[in-house]
Amino acid sequence: MSMAVRSTQQWRGRARTLRTALGLLLAAVLCLPAVSQARERDDHERARQAVASGQILPLKAILARVEREAPGEVLEVELEQSDSGAWVYELKVLQAGGVLTKLKLDARTGAVLKSRSRGRDRERERERDKDRD
Repeated sequence: MSMAVRSTQQWRGRARTLRTALGLLLAAVLCLPAVSQARERDDHERARQAVASGQILPLKAILARVEREAPGEVLEVELEQSDSGAWVYELKVLQAGGVLTKLKLDARTGAVLKSRSRGRDRERERERDKDRD
């Protein structure tokens, strides 16, 4: 077999392998949205079941509490379950003066577990809090 024939066969073999790999990669990429959507549906269903079974408060109740304690525009809401099984609502609220407040609430009771604020008026609020004490 001549060098040219062997080189052509090697090139064709590599091209076939590359086409197969690209085809598998394309198939995997096309499946990602379906997997992501299925996972989101499962998450929504788990959240519905948790509300129905009384494990967590409905979002409406959580939002009412947040409106009283940290009024502003709710930008983002996440519901997560920790490794220990505890459910936590995480919210981002844009408050007056450009203050962004991140809250973590116990999803079962609505109690604020953690609160952190960043923004233009944060320093001013700290000064007011010091003056009140």
